[in-house]
Amino acid sequence: MRKYGQADMGAHMKTTIEISDALLAAAKRAASNQNTTLRTIVEVALRRYLETSGDKTQVKPRLRRCTFRGRGLQPGISESDWSTIRERAYEGRGG
Repeated sequence: MRKYGQADMGAHMKTTIEISDALLAAAKRAASNQNTTLRTIVEVALRRYLETSGDKTQVKPRLRRCTFRGRGLQPGISESDWSTIRERAYEGRGG
């Protein structure tokens, strides 16, 4: 995933965007409260957006469905009886 960091800050382009008045006012207040600029707030928000949801080209691994045919635990074995389960698992294997 491409990181948008300090190296990208060398070149700047002016652009015009339309955002709601309420959102702009909140962003300006946040910039003022943090002693920074509206431009910085917008750039940080765009970087975070691009880093978290901008690149959807990565393929998520898919797990193959794997089941076993059977009827669960055999009669006489309970889930808490590990020594019996171990004995049955290695039964007839020269142990």
